[in-house]
Amino acid sequence: MEASLNPVQLLQWYMDIGVDEAIGEELIDRTRIVEKPPVISATILPITQVSPPPAPIIGTIEALGEAKVLAAAAKTVEELKAALEGFQGLSLKRTATQIVFADGAPTARVMLVGEVPGADEDRIGRPFAGASGQLLDKMLAAIGLSRENNVYITNVINWRPPGNRTPSEAELALSLPFVQRHIELVNPAVLVYVGGVATKALLQSSQSVMRLRGKWMDYSSEGLQQPIPSLAMFNPTYLIGSPAQKGLAWADLLMLKAKLQELGVL
Repeated sequence: MEASLNPVQLLQWYMDIGVDEAIGEELIDRTRIVEKPPVISATILPITQVSPPPAPIIGTIEALGEAKVLAAAAKTVEELKAALEGFQGLSLKRTATQIVFADGAPTARVMLVGEVPGADEDRIGRPFAGASGQLLDKMLAAIGLSRENNVYITNVINWRPPGNRTPSEAELALSLPFVQRHIELVNPAVLVYVGGVATKALLQSSQSVMRLRGKWMDYSSEGLQQPIPSLAMFNPTYLIGSPAQKGLAWADLLMLKAKLQELGVL
């Protein structure tokens, strides 16, 4: 057929049958059996230095064991922070900007444990920043407390989850040994859970803050000589979106103030 066509017709015929690339001037008999494949020479490129891959995320069971060992070995708050920064078992570390470890003085007699860092906390590097932090500071100031003088604050999880999502059960389990050790090292006179995630994780309870708030509970762990009186409160972020609950929040603050006066902290 090709011999009976002029060059323009032949080109059109090629296009009609789907030919879209020219690979040579000579026809290739692809039915011919080749005894040996042709040897293709390759240019060896110089090896360039590349950054080592990040440390792998280890399995949950192994990571939980490592978390417990690292947390238990910490003898000071500074050592605990270093251990947490070096822990490779929590994938949240890979997506967060920085660790959000704590704020305030570790010698404070009142310790607040919040939930997880948000965008503001991730950017600034301290718990309860932004609008929620401003509201929390006002709430504390109303009963004579401040993070500068007599309050120490941390979170159950010290790395921001992507998109501010709720942490998974595995992420909470891997973080729990560190926050438990954190509480043991600070050994406050009073412990306050701020928000549902912190309350459920530290009390190992499935009940909501609404059910657990308004009453004193004992917090215990292996590294504490005696239980710590603890109180559950609403997260300031929740109060911003649900201002009708501020009356209950004020009642909880008054309970906290009365307990601190009873213990001689205020």
